[in-house]
Amino acid sequence: MKKTTLFIAYAAVIAAMYATLTILQNVLLPGSASASVQFRVSEVLTILALYTPAAIPGLAVGCAVANLSSVAVAGPLDLIIGSAASLIAAVLMYATRNVRLFKLPVLAALMPALVNGVLVGFEIDFFIVNQGSFNFFDFLFQGGCVALGELAVLFLLGLPLTRLIELKGLDKKLFREVP
Repeated sequence: MKKTTLFIAYAAVIAAMYATLTILQNVLLPGSASASVQFRVSEVLTILALYTPAAIPGLAVGCAVANLSSVAVAGPLDLIIGSAASLIAAVLMYATRNVRLFKLPVLAALMPALVNGVLVGFEIDFFIVNQGSFNFFDFLFQGGCVALGELAVLFLLGLPLTRLIELKGLDKKLFREVP
């Protein structure tokens, strides 16, 4: 199979998984994946950016689809800001994938928390909480809530999943042919 076709297929599967998990979580536990304090289980899929650059567009598109489904909650700007945050975080995760602490990509796992904390925290503060004005303390609170949710998902679920993927050799089996 051509590498371009494989890349697109992997990106599409990752996007579909991310969107499906987020939408399903919002249906089963309303607000748990789209409010300011969130534990978006689909964020565990960001670890796939450690293994393939196909995860970068996959995560961004999946986030856009998921945010489109909750547009009434987060507003249309979340399509842009939330998806951009996912894109930037995935690029940074891929760039830092080889920096390891105790064989774990801790620095890479911090990237979604940092990027989403800043961008989505600003979005919530400026567009939702303060409706067009910026309050630094509200921003710190909202960004902190978003970052804590990201950290919880990535450190409680993502890093153990990373370790399992690598111990079982799935990183080499699943992603060896993807550019």
